[in-house]
Amino acid sequence: LGHALRSFNPHPYQGAPPCSTAELNKAVLESQYLRYVTKEIAMETGSSVEEVQEEACGIMEEMSQNLQLGFIRLMGYTLTKVLKRLFTSVFVNMEGLNTLQQAIQESPVILMPNHRSYVDFLVISYILFTYDIPLPVIAAGIPLAGMKMVGEILRRSGAFFIRRAIGSDKLYWAVLSEYVKTIIRKGHAPMEFYVEGLRSRTLKSLMPKLGMMHMVLEPYFKGEVFDVTLVPVSISYDRVLEESLLAHELLGVPKPKESTTGLLKASKVLQEDYGTMHVNFGHPLSVRQLCQGKINRCQYNLIPRFKKAQACVSWLAHLMVRLQEEGSLISPWSLMACLLLQAPITVLTKEGLLWQQLTEKTLWLRKLALDYGARLNWHAADSDVMSSTVALHRSVVHHKAGRVYLVQEEETARKHPISPEEGVIKIAAAVLMLASYRNQALHVFVRPALLATAIHITKSTRRDELFTFFCFLQELFSYEFIFIPDKLSQDFEEACFLLKKCGAVHLSQQEVTLSDTGLEALSFLQALLQPFIDSYQVMFRYLSEDEVHVFTEKQVLPAVRNLATKLILSGELHTYEALSSDTQKNVLSALRRLEAVTKFKASEQSEYKVNKAAVRRIGDILCKL
Repeated sequence: LGHALRSFNPHPYQGAPPCSTAELNKAVLESQYLRYVTKEIAMETGSSVEEVQEEACGIMEEMSQNLQLGFIRLMGYTLTKVLKRLFTSVFVNMEGLNTLQQAIQESPVILMPNHRSYVDFLVISYILFTYDIPLPVIAAGIPLAGMKMVGEILRRSGAFFIRRAIGSDKLYWAVLSEYVKTIIRKGHAPMEFYVEGLRSRTLKSLMPKLGMMHMVLEPYFKGEVFDVTLVPVSISYDRVLEESLLAHELLGVPKPKESTTGLLKASKVLQEDYGTMHVNFGHPLSVRQLCQGKINRCQYNLIPRFKKAQACVSWLAHLMVRLQEEGSLISPWSLMACLLLQAPITVLTKEGLLWQQLTEKTLWLRKLALDYGARLNWHAADSDVMSSTVALHRSVVHHKAGRVYLVQEEETARKHPISPEEGVIKIAAAVLMLASYRNQALHVFVRPALLATAIHITKSTRRDELFTFFCFLQELFSYEFIFIPDKLSQDFEEACFLLKKCGAVHLSQQEVTLSDTGLEALSFLQALLQPFIDSYQVMFRYLSEDEVHVFTEKQVLPAVRNLATKLILSGELHTYEALSSDTQKNVLSALRRLEAVTKFKASEQSEYKVNKAAVRRIGDILCKL
């Protein structure tokens, strides 16, 4: 109670006076831009200007936040109770908070956290309230607004709600963009939004969405503000509340609808231990400095959304996601998950992996990760860290008689024996939970892993040939991992440097040659990418079948899952990750980018047309593995 009722003395941007909800909404609805769009829509649709204005008012009412300190205090009290039950500790970097406090007073600030759990949503407001920093307004999905009572509490805690599918609704786009831009121009509160757009179901960084990013940058591009400051925020969990739910969603189980009843039913999670949570506020970045020489603001005013501006927005969005990755803290469990997934599935489910072997390999991998610049959460004796980590993740693995086994869900009483297909799905759920924690460490290893794979496939030592293949792999996996646009050469050089650093290769100007001492590292890095390569091959195989020509996403996902299940049962496929719907969607996006699949709108649902020759060609290149 003392924390919730404490005095709150923030220092806003240039001493900006508080702006009430009514004042903010009025400024948006009476803006010159919205008046212009309203008249244009009225002429196009034959409606009266008043009718369109009334519709705009309705959109504003549905969308707008109503931040009130009293509700922040209520949330502060509730979150203190919840966080104490869920986590042993919540760590925040004070250096990052101090620089944020300074940045907020100098220019409009955009807080850009990663999104891994529902817990992310108000934890930043909670921290800022604790340290007397102005509270953010937060972009949230409209389903949250529909939760009885909870939706209104979130609105009064600073959330404004955005529809998931806006499509070509011109008026909605106009109201939303003007609302966001007015908040930036006024600068009375920082803005918080998830650049990835959605919560990551794989705990891996997602390709950034650019719509919101463009809206927050436009006031700077148009010269309406002197600068905008971007702050990457990395939220890391030892254990994620929704780990089982996310794995089942990836296997085609529908996502539960956000509801107050669902929230109350989920209260049993409060009885579990989720370890620690780390929140890292990155260094504030000036858009003015980042865009120097990249964009001409005078030109932007003449030709809005011109290509250079769009490229700049994309570059900044990718940069922010990379900085989120670099700021995240990798848990010992992520390293263990990398190694557990490289063991044969029969070892994990039946024989058990030797504890001594897992311990030795994890300590070896810790050294490799530190050599590669990873930030690790490892603050105790090695044996204590290993045993406490496995105890925390007893829902995924259990340690018994010197061996580690994968935990499979317990079966409820059933009339019929479990079918082979159901057995596959059961193991897949456990594997995908394990994979999600491995994914949290992938950004550290992915560039050297791509080069290790290129060396393995091409059997070449020539730099130019390896670079060409490295570029191909990066293009193929562009929706799987985050690569900053136009940084191919730097990524390749970084990969070369890291492989040399761990003693895996020798470098000369023209060649990259293998070292005898680095085979363990190369083998680990190749195996790290193998599940992705195998999963992509399953999709290529399905698309190459004679009867597949035109399909929708709804048709292809279960069909590929069925094919993967058959291949696993026949012993031809060894990775259960091929059953993940997110991986399958990423393959489709990559094939569109490589022009092997074409997307077109034939009806309400988008359809895809396959260029079988192109798909087979890509598959053949990977087949050399």
